Amino acid sequence: MKASQLEKSAQTESVNNPLNTLFQSLKKDMDQVNALIMENMQSNVPMIPKLAGYLIASGGKRIRPLLTLACTRLYGYDGPRPYTLAAAVEFIHTATLLHDDVVDESLERRGKEAASLVFGNKASVLVGDFLFSRAFQLMVLDRNIEILRILSDASAIIAQGEVLQLSTQNNLDTTFEQYTKMISAKTAALFAAACQIGPIMAEANENDAAAMYDFGLNLGLAFQIVDDVLDYSANAQTLGKSIGDDFREGKITAPVLIALENASEQERAFWQRTLADQHQRDSDLQTAQNILLKHNAFERSLDIARDYAEKAKAALTQTPASAIRTTLHDIAAFTVDRDY
Repeated sequence: MKASQLEKSAQTESVNNPLNTLFQSLKKDMDQVNALIMENMQSNVPMIPKLAGYLIASGGKRIRPLLTLACTRLYGYDGPRPYTLAAAVEFIHTATLLHDDVVDESLERRGKEAASLVFGNKASVLVGDFLFSRAFQLMVLDRNIEILRILSDASAIIAQGEVLQLSTQNNLDTTFEQYTKMISAKTAALFAAACQIGPIMAEANENDAAAMYDFGLNLGLAFQIVDDVLDYSANAQTLGKSIGDDFREGKITAPVLIALENASEQERAFWQRTLADQHQRDSDLQTAQNILLKHNAFERSLDIARDYAEKAKAALTQTPASAIRTTLHDIAAFTVDRDY
């Protein structure tokens, strides 16, 4: 398996995609990160690199390690330190994906059959544990206690977010505040940490680190809300996984919460049967989509995501002007407008 496989997704994006622009501007850096990823997912236990490589080599947006690189370069640091930490960030993310697919009983990930279906739940969980451990080994190599604290705190918060999601799943009484708290932990925490450690590596001040934290947190919140919309509205081939997974799993997400606000008795009975009681028929996903459209739940959810994207852009006004800052600004807008 070659490191160049890891670049496939980013390289094939449209030139108008700011993620691709960022990837191209940091390509030499990403080559180093990808080499570290390949090197550190190796083990003398053959199942580990085989399973890890199955997911890692399938691509993905690579947005989290890209953010670590970008937020370090943004403050003028051009040394090799971010390579190790960007690889650690990607391992944390990959480990959570492996665990998520087991918990959620997912069918697809990045356009392929989920690793848990190919290799089994036990192997997926254990290899996820291995990648978490490897991430911490990489973090320790940097020898910066503040960065270690930030990334280890993020790892703990992510785990709490996953448990919190279990408590909201199938629960129609979930509030938007609880949902926001859950996605802040489950998704946005790693975005925030990946950005925050950049200025710390560059020895910028606390205000700079706080600005990058705010940028990452709000970007992550926007990112997850859009993902929750796409799970009901996207083209499955474009999205890279089957749509309707959240519906089938009974997850209470932004579009559903908005539809529940003014639901008729008949609609609430539908959500009770399908999400809370998990009694679903083949036609129910289409019915759910129709109800969400009726309540303008997709666009209203995207409006909330846009508000978070605007907060992310506002955080960037405190950072040094550069081409990278412009691209990060564009990524915040693109996060809401994307269709995958």
